[in-house]
Amino acid sequence: MVSMIAPVDEHFKERIEIFPWINWSELAREEMNKRRIFEEYRKTRKVSKEDEFFCEKIDWHPVDELPLKQEFIKKLNEAKSGPHKKMTVDDLKEFMGLK
Repeated sequence: MVSMIAPVDEHFKERIEIFPWINWSELAREEMNKRRIFEEYRKTRKVSKEDEFFCEKIDWHPVDELPLKQEFIKKLNEAKSGPHKKMTVDDLKEFMGLK
């Protein structure tokens, strides 16, 4: 296994030492893996089985990082400014364009 060393300034070091229970190496590995998966997803729109397992484990998916579509933002704004009512599951699916 390869080791990496990343220099950090004193202020940053003081801030992370406040949380001694966090495994910063593991957190950095997860973030780098997420970045790799996201870049691959942007190119292919696919996630490998191994990467799927990782994503499931940390409750994350690369699509979470993509910006919202303008048409969805428009619908949200219309709903926000319009009258509010209770929605059924079918209403919600229709609103989200799943039906």
